[in-house]
Amino acid sequence: MEVSRYSVDVDTVGRKPRHVVFVLLDNFTLLSFASALDCLRVANRLARAELYTWALTGEGGATVSCSAGTAFQLDSDLAELGRDDIALVCGGIDVAQATTKRILNWLRRESRRGVIIGGLCTAGYALAKAGLLDGKRATIHWENQDSFAEEFEDVTLTRSVFVVDGNRYTTAGGTSSIDLMLKLIADHHGDALASAVADQLIYSSIRTDQDTQRLSVPTRIGVRHPKLSSVIQMMEAHIEDPISPAILARDVGMSTRQLERLFRRYLNRSPKRYYMELRLGKARNLLMQTDMSVINVALACGFTSPSHFSKCYRAHYETTPYRERGIQTTRISG
Repeated sequence: MEVSRYSVDVDTVGRKPRHVVFVLLDNFTLLSFASALDCLRVANRLARAELYTWALTGEGGATVSCSAGTAFQLDSDLAELGRDDIALVCGGIDVAQATTKRILNWLRRESRRGVIIGGLCTAGYALAKAGLLDGKRATIHWENQDSFAEEFEDVTLTRSVFVVDGNRYTTAGGTSSIDLMLKLIADHHGDALASAVADQLIYSSIRTDQDTQRLSVPTRIGVRHPKLSSVIQMMEAHIEDPISPAILARDVGMSTRQLERLFRRYLNRSPKRYYMELRLGKARNLLMQTDMSVINVALACGFTSPSHFSKCYRAHYETTPYRERGIQTTRISG
């Protein structure tokens, strides 16, 4: 084992290594997987002991490619795990396609045996599809939040960077794998080791499950105006049942005309236009990530008339919702 001049005293007397099995789905996100794995490697190095062992598994047991195109050799096909193992499913692009019937059956079987199961990045979808998150809190990458919320009503979806609910773990993707693994390392071996691992990774801002995955509204829009931020937050929270500009203005103590000027000054568009773009953005996500009918997508985004939805969609994206759905189907099948 590689030895570091920096080490942390960890009590390992009578304790067996925790075995972590990474279940790699097709097109998994490399960063989420590598971030989690490297936390285990560094923990072993700093403790000067084998605290963790790991293996790569997946359907077929041969190779699987990440979304960057690099192929990874698997250690085994899907097999029965030890009761004390931790299974971390790694998802990425087109997770619904990668979540096969065999994957679902395997997840359900291991769940019945009491195995701890987590989903990194978009793999929360696979856990939810298998019914493993029913009645639990969970998170998933922000790009998949809209479609996940529509499909899995029995899951309490949050915008946290990671969620631990009993023996189910989910993360939002990217570097949030580090935050989850640091929490697990702290739970297993103490805060000192987790902090030392973070230092080795040059990870200076450890996040908790109370931190949200997306940037704040002011950071995202590049404008720090409290009333503008409040209005946009209200818009984002009411996509299915849009609020009129008059009510939005009233709720932040402004006139409708003042609200119009505020949006024109900072965002170069009217409140109505900005709200429409938010709703259409959600509609596009649902069209491309779910099999919801176009009519149901329209209703979920606050359009009571399918014809009005189609007209607005075409004006913004230069294609109809029906053609968008067809193009996406062609991309997936091709």
